Amino acid sequence: MVKPASLLLSLLGTAAALPAAEPEPHPQPDRVLEDRAAKVTVGLPYATVVGSGGTVETFNGIPYAKPPPASSASSPRSGSPPASAPLTPPASPPPARRHDQGLKLPVLFWIFGGGFELGSTAMYDGSTLVKAGVGMGQPFIFVAVNYRVGAFGFMPGKEILADGSSNLGLLDQRMGLEWVADNIATFGGDPSKVTIWGESAGAISVLDQMALYGGNNTYNGQKLFRGAIMNSGGIVPADTVDCPKGQAVYDQVVSAAGCKGKADTLACLRGLDYTKFLQAGNSVPGILSYHSVALAYLPRPDGVVLPMSPDILVASNQYAKVPMIIGDQEDEGTLFALFQPNLTSTAKVVSYLSDLFFPLASKAQLEGLVNTYPTSITAGSPFNTGIFNELYPGFKRLAAILGDLVFTLTRRVFLEVHTTINPKVPVWSYLASYNFGTPILGTFHGSDLLQVFYGILPNYASRSIHTYYINFVTNLDPNVGVTTYAKWPQWSEGKKLMQFWNNRANLLADNFRSSSYEYIMKNVGVLYI
Repeated sequence: MVKPASLLLSLLGTAAALPAAEPEPHPQPDRVLEDRAAKVTVGLPYATVVGSGGTVETFNGIPYAKPPPASSASSPRSGSPPASAPLTPPASPPPARRHDQGLKLPVLFWIFGGGFELGSTAMYDGSTLVKAGVGMGQPFIFVAVNYRVGAFGFMPGKEILADGSSNLGLLDQRMGLEWVADNIATFGGDPSKVTIWGESAGAISVLDQMALYGGNNTYNGQKLFRGAIMNSGGIVPADTVDCPKGQAVYDQVVSAAGCKGKADTLACLRGLDYTKFLQAGNSVPGILSYHSVALAYLPRPDGVVLPMSPDILVASNQYAKVPMIIGDQEDEGTLFALFQPNLTSTAKVVSYLSDLFFPLASKAQLEGLVNTYPTSITAGSPFNTGIFNELYPGFKRLAAILGDLVFTLTRRVFLEVHTTINPKVPVWSYLASYNFGTPILGTFHGSDLLQVFYGILPNYASRSIHTYYINFVTNLDPNVGVTTYAKWPQWSEGKKLMQFWNNRANLLADNFRSSSYEYIMKNVGVLYI
């Protein structure tokens, strides 16, 4: 029989709240949710789940919540976390074998990225990581959760705020964590040993889960997670759900849906079929476009789920203080600077940031920011590549700016604030440089999915990062456990990053581009997307 230590779970999210979907029949005790050749069955309170055996036992598409009812309008939520809405249990649990609950394995809870506009758990196979844990003698359970994206999960607008329907994607993630708390022991997991991990929008979601309800991450009196890993994402200072930029997104969707002029535009949207609403939701600019990381859909403060912008919540100590790993790819911005060949001067870059990114900042403030980045072709991203890789005049400079604003230097801002307020809560940070030399892109945003998540290249970088991460999931310290690799110091110990290369690693002072960092730190209050 396959060791229950090797487990991979995938949670199927709720149906979209906008538009409303007809509720599916509730799973009955004898309902089989998956049918695989090599069957492995587990009994949950509401159904029997059937997975596939093999080197890793895999259970895909486990539902963790009901789809919304046909009429899903709701009043604004109270100031405390809402009770969960689990699937109603049958009269008696189904007969099925249970994994050894005595194992009490740690759990790694994955939140995928995609700019809050695309993605699913089907894109991510965690079996390589699970096998690595077993090989290290530190087995764990991997859980991935689907959540609503785009207009289904992150629609802004005053209508959404008044309805209490903001940040539904974050609430999906939270309900997935509640499912783990309720059910993971059945699979041999320990609900008190959950680490949340995400990349890009998933990493932003991890920090938002830390800040949800002002840092309340308890459920039934227990903490939903004890550690966090953030790959290429963290704090995104954001204006409110009903801000002008958010309202413009809502109004565009309403217009594209044919609901403009209706007495109740939200009701009109809810009355659309799935395809029609999906098309309307996708009528706003996407992430791989001229608008780039000026995201149309993202978590925004609503006074309840996210009481304030995450930067304010962190600065006021209203977030879950758990041990963390957070880091970036060296060239985060190159992928997002491919689409703006007209931005060839400081004035044009300033106008671009003013028009699409930061409406609260004056042009003078943005000009001050942009001028902290040299115009020299040798200074931009991909970094340390001299005169090469300048796709168009100003490409490398814009790539450096976008990468720093959304990822690299805002990470340092978060670390500075966190370690000042909570110096005893450990955090480790890194910079990945293992794709140095890739033309135009360098070590680009998302390349860690190939290197770290999938381990496509089984080299020093993938092996060492797997080891550090699995140590962290097991022991809340990347250095405790398998000790093959060099000690990774906490960021507070001299503000150093572990810099990963294909065949080695070294410590790097986290003080590069200091003038840009200081400017961002000083002006974060107006750099709201």
